Amino acid sequence: MSTTTLKPGHPALATALADSGWQIAGLALLPVRVIQGFIYWGGGSRRFIYAPSKLDAWGGHSWMAHKFHTAMPGALLGLDKVIGFLLQHFALLYASVILFSAAELIVGLFLILGLYTRASALISMGFSVVLMLMFGWQGATCIDEWTMAAANLAMGGTLLLAGGGAYALDNLRLGRNPALADRPWFRWSAGSLPLPLDERRFRTLALVVLAFVAAFDISTYSYYRGSVITPFHGGPVSPTKHHVTLTNGALAADGSVRFHAYLDAGTPEAPSHIVDAALLAAGSGEVIAHWDTKTLTSLPKTAIVNDFAYQQFKPGPFGIVAGVGAMATITLPPAPGAAPLTAPGYVLRLTSANNHVFTLALPAAQ
Repeated sequence: MSTTTLKPGHPALATALADSGWQIAGLALLPVRVIQGFIYWGGGSRRFIYAPSKLDAWGGHSWMAHKFHTAMPGALLGLDKVIGFLLQHFALLYASVILFSAAELIVGLFLILGLYTRASALISMGFSVVLMLMFGWQGATCIDEWTMAAANLAMGGTLLLAGGGAYALDNLRLGRNPALADRPWFRWSAGSLPLPLDERRFRTLALVVLAFVAAFDISTYSYYRGSVITPFHGGPVSPTKHHVTLTNGALAADGSVRFHAYLDAGTPEAPSHIVDAALLAAGSGEVIAHWDTKTLTSLPKTAIVNDFAYQQFKPGPFGIVAGVGAMATITLPPAPGAAPLTAPGYVLRLTSANNHVFTLALPAAQ
């Protein structure tokens, strides 16, 4: 249904659909509309139809909360706080995952079918913005998540301006009820006809959409990787190299050490392993106490109190293991054979399996 049957008394309908350029543009945009729709349909259908374990909050690591959790370290504009809040409130988290997945499914299907094309395209642009701000920093080789969101934002903007054009249910609706051509809500939400704007105003709108898409995509790329007005860089949050931030350290008189750990960088595709811990005297660097891989692997569960129920620190086969976004308060027991605690200050040193070292200054024993 590439065009709609023209009806007398509706000059807007006749003028628009008789224009060969409009018909050609509608045909040319078919791949954009269908694949943009399939991208979002695919995201929703995987969870509801093909991989329902992603929506099973009790089914293990496939549950979507783990994916959202890994976005926390690099999420922009305060979305890390929003994610953290949701992770602490299960009912809101579960509702958010279900509603977002359902919205993806419906918007994707509507774009494929060409139903409420412009409204669906606008919502897809909102998805792209949110996904960019949450996941845009991730991607081990070429910020894959940014690339997906950037392309989808541009595709959504194109469909918002141009509509669905050819082979769309919006056209079928218009053919059955030509009076829709005179209703602004239909022109703005569907995709059968050009927007009800004169050439000057349409040009202005198109340039505004272009400016927004270009500014958002280029500015986020510059923030994540540079290469626009600055040299290329690895990003404020590395998507490849795990990093653990250590805070709130305390050294007890018996030699036990308590601290808070946050795995706030790295790829979510693989966990990080802390394989060695040592307590050093500040200044001299003398090793006062040492916890090897076997000791860390044997830590009791009570020694690690996680902030969240999903990505967690826990004893693993090779020391302490954690996924991106994990936060926990960890207590190391007194180390056998530790030297007396007589130094004025200490440093806790953790070493990962990749030989990355993380340190935290500790005051004298309390």
